[in-house]
Amino acid sequence: RRTAVMTNPYAGIVEPLDPERPDHKFYNLSMLKDDRYGRLPFSVRVLLEAALRNCDEFLVKKSDVENILNWKETQKKSVEVPFRPARVILQDFTGVPAVVDFAAMRDAVKKLGGDPEKINPVCPADLVIDHSIQVDFNRKQVTAHVHNEILSWKECGCWPLVEIQGHRDGLHMLKYSSVKNQDLEFERNRERFEFLKWGSQAFKKMRIIPPGSGIVHQVNLEYLARVVFEQDGLYYPDSLVGTDSHTTMIDGLGVLGWGVGGIEAEAVMLGQPISMVLPEVIGYRMVGIPDKLITSTDIVLTVTKHLRQVGVVGKFVEFFGEGVAQLSIADRATIANMCPEYGATAAFFPVDNVSIKYLEQTGRDADKLEYIEKYLKKVGMFRDYQYVKSAYVSLQVVEMDLTTVVPCCSGPKRPQDKVAVTDMKKDFEACLGAKQGFKGFGVAPEKHSNCVNFAYNGTEFSLTHGSVVIAAITSCTNTSNPSVMLGAGLLAKKAVEAGLSVKPYIKTSLSPGSGVVTYYLKESGVMFYLAQLGFEVVGYGCMTCIGNSGPLPEPVVEAITKVGDLVVTGVLSGNRNFEGRVHPNTRANYLASPPLVIAYAIAGTVCIDFEKEPLAVNASGKEIFLRDIWPTREEIQDVEREFVIPAMFKEVYEKIEKGNERWSNLKASSDKLYSWDPNSTYIKSPPFFDGLTRELLPPRSIMNAHVLLNLGDSVTTDHISPAGNIARNSSAARYLSKRGLSPRDFNSYGSRRGNDAVMARGTFANIRLFNKFVGKQGPQTLHLPSGEMMDVFDAAEKYQQDGVPLLVLAGKEYGSGSSRDWAAKGPFLLGIKAVLAESYERIHRSNLVGMGIIPLEYLPGETAETLGLTGRERFNIIIPELLVPRMKVTIQLDTEKTFQACMRFDTDVELTYFRHGGILNYMIRKMIQQ
Repeated sequence: RRTAVMTNPYAGIVEPLDPERPDHKFYNLSMLKDDRYGRLPFSVRVLLEAALRNCDEFLVKKSDVENILNWKETQKKSVEVPFRPARVILQDFTGVPAVVDFAAMRDAVKKLGGDPEKINPVCPADLVIDHSIQVDFNRKQVTAHVHNEILSWKECGCWPLVEIQGHRDGLHMLKYSSVKNQDLEFERNRERFEFLKWGSQAFKKMRIIPPGSGIVHQVNLEYLARVVFEQDGLYYPDSLVGTDSHTTMIDGLGVLGWGVGGIEAEAVMLGQPISMVLPEVIGYRMVGIPDKLITSTDIVLTVTKHLRQVGVVGKFVEFFGEGVAQLSIADRATIANMCPEYGATAAFFPVDNVSIKYLEQTGRDADKLEYIEKYLKKVGMFRDYQYVKSAYVSLQVVEMDLTTVVPCCSGPKRPQDKVAVTDMKKDFEACLGAKQGFKGFGVAPEKHSNCVNFAYNGTEFSLTHGSVVIAAITSCTNTSNPSVMLGAGLLAKKAVEAGLSVKPYIKTSLSPGSGVVTYYLKESGVMFYLAQLGFEVVGYGCMTCIGNSGPLPEPVVEAITKVGDLVVTGVLSGNRNFEGRVHPNTRANYLASPPLVIAYAIAGTVCIDFEKEPLAVNASGKEIFLRDIWPTREEIQDVEREFVIPAMFKEVYEKIEKGNERWSNLKASSDKLYSWDPNSTYIKSPPFFDGLTRELLPPRSIMNAHVLLNLGDSVTTDHISPAGNIARNSSAARYLSKRGLSPRDFNSYGSRRGNDAVMARGTFANIRLFNKFVGKQGPQTLHLPSGEMMDVFDAAEKYQQDGVPLLVLAGKEYGSGSSRDWAAKGPFLLGIKAVLAESYERIHRSNLVGMGIIPLEYLPGETAETLGLTGRERFNIIIPELLVPRMKVTIQLDTEKTFQACMRFDTDVELTYFRHGGILNYMIRKMIQQ
């Protein structure tokens, strides 16, 4: 670092932050004496500082610094700039394949005669294990008698236990469902966890946060975020990229970060800067004060719909205005978390006094708070939201009046489809009969009144369309926010006291994003009431939000599928509700605030108008309305002030890296090269580098390609590479069964991402995938040469045996949703050479580039329909020798039709990756050359 400062052309502006500590320095951007700096959006100032600090006239040049300084002119010219984030963050679903890739890259480097230990992270990386735990156990009944006997709360490792007295033989320990779920988590994932532990020892600068600690983005917000780095005597802004699309949550704290593909993140960890197009920035002014009944969830769902309409794909959104000053950091983080849902790259809230107070509340050291504030003020990155600076004069500005926000949900299939709570009943009824689509289920009118009776635990119940069968308080989007969590607890308290309950067949759960949540819910006295309604802690992780919702009771599944073909619902406080994601049996899924999740669980249906209809009738015959039990903002704030305190954060996070006893007892090899087990069904050496040569081969045209799938709009990465359960009749299930595994041991696709054989078979295996070749939902396609309908993997295997390259046709927003590298790796293994779509989600396009798959885009005004493409044609994609970013290429069909498409390699660096066959191949060759 000191050498870099000496060779940096901007070394002249390095000076001590504090004269009393002359060895602690920073790049003083005010010494540039350039008026353009003060007019830059705050988010762009972070990009500038990183470029200036890392300027070496090789990877980062003075011309890059000038391009960023000149942002007002360059923002709309697709100017490419490098960005070196301060750190990388991963979760285990994306972290395991990253470590697998590193291990395989070490093998490849050794085979090519290089030093395998050159494959080693140089950028700090934190990996939080949070995606493995499932809701297998829930709803342990806690009686009022037990409640009266609760004496205290203790922690056993990371696992919460309650001491209960009331038995003649003294004190007993009652384990919650979270313990049972974590037992199963370790049983299923021991091999993965041992592999990650090996990775943390074999690779430098990689820290593992053990399972049971919380959700990656909440842990990042409450613990990992530095806001300002102090490293090797140098201060600079904290910034990051993450292998999860909701990495943007940290933007709410004033730390610039966004999600990237796992492949791109691996390159960053190995020292490669991100090559990005300098983004446009949309100024988002917030004014007014929201109504006292409004939650941060209502605000973020309203913002999501608004910004989807504005159109912010590929842009930064920067929030300002006096309305922001009314929002807590938790509120801002909630809004930033759902940035992928409104399509932006980042959703930035610059640091202000509220940010500093949050750092203090979460137990950060006082000396760090001092230099954080001092540094940010020195470099002009500290914000006063009451004052509109000139930085926003040159921006496109849109505005939201917070007084107009109303209570709302989003669904039934997309997070941007906001529905006011007052309209939920009529909206669902309209969706029921509407044509199959994002807002339709295509149920025939004569079936709208279907009702199925069933028995559960000896009691008769009934299900209809709209019945709630999953109600989950889950996801970092909301569990990081004490106001909505305590609001849910207070609502639960009032509901129990009013004599209300939740039907026992509804799968209820509470999966907090950190142990701090459990701590303050217990200390404030509301945990018991949540458990009374079935919302007990089931574990610490993403769980239902990622699709780890676990099984529904068999009588419920039979009533839904075999008897009634019902459109039943899941209601969750998450950020994603795409088809097939939450649970295969819940065709409708709604995002809602934690209090509303409980309200709909009590009602048992989304077909209710809370203004006109009671939630329920209690045992005394009294009608109880939602307004009768909804807590006021003042009630919530009073409880939050008293019980959400710094000591809680310090106590929870002091022991987080140690984990629990099981994690500590895991054994891991100390070898630098991984010893692959040929019998493993979890960890397998991938074939990505098989046949890799030192020499670079020229790119070749794609000739006589068949279309594997003909898809429509908004195909998500969940459709391409599902993370949830492995269906028993799938190609992946057949593979695992042949290796002696029973269905109970299949685990999920997400947990199998270290095994390419499973993941290739899981590609396009989502049961809600709609392929035009098939005409209905399901993971099948048409093998064109034979005319046979078969599973997608089986068809791809036939094509590969015949040496036929493959193509995917798609509509708008191809690859939207999670930043899932297997949504590119899987197609690569199926033999897909290119995708032809109307538009792409940013991260997925980057992942395709990273795997050497060509992202082709129809020219403006053209689609498969306007060109008359059926998908049954054979395609020649002509790749010229001379390649430039975003160039047009010619596509020839066997029908003698010819047209052009844009080849979406957006930068020269991306073209370099393509020439190498992908970014990891490029990194291996680079390491060998060094």
